[in-house]
Amino acid sequence: MFILASKSPRRKELLKKIIPDFKIEPSNVNEDLYPLDQLSLVKAKEIGNRFKDDIIIAADTLVYLGDNVLGKPSDEEDAKRMLSTLSNKVHEVKTIYTIYSVNKNISHTKVVVSKVYFNKLNDDLISSYVASKSPLDKAGAYGIQDNDKYPIISHIEGSYSNIVGLPVEELEKDLKSLNLI
Repeated sequence: MFILASKSPRRKELLKKIIPDFKIEPSNVNEDLYPLDQLSLVKAKEIGNRFKDDIIIAADTLVYLGDNVLGKPSDEEDAKRMLSTLSNKVHEVKTIYTIYSVNKNISHTKVVVSKVYFNKLNDDLISSYVASKSPLDKAGAYGIQDNDKYPIISHIEGSYSNIVGLPVEELEKDLKSLNLI
């Protein structure tokens, strides 16, 4: 059985594209205690130690503007600040995912990077987008899936699903190469 170590509704929908049947078991790891590049492995191990026969998939998506990491905004003002900072700039979205299984002796971690080009955002667009509440639970204070209604992104380079939160194309290749699907 596959287990998604995340409560993200976006990751759940993306994983369904390649694995129709899986359980959801969010990790109890304190994310502040670990380096960002190790977090998916730590989460996968935490779940894997409880479900040794299962295959765990854990992921973290981070927004980088230069060397600065933009996490989830703390409130609406923080979301507005982040969106203003990203306005008319290019940034990277990195998803680090881990495929892990204790009994199958699998520990595979990969980083997928996409580039996102923001439009120049005016205050009205930022305010209406933040008022929708959609940006408040997303790294970088935006979701690419909102772009039709709130045109914040001009274009991307790389995986769309990576920017949403799980690079399904890469994950599917890795699961196949590990003979798991």
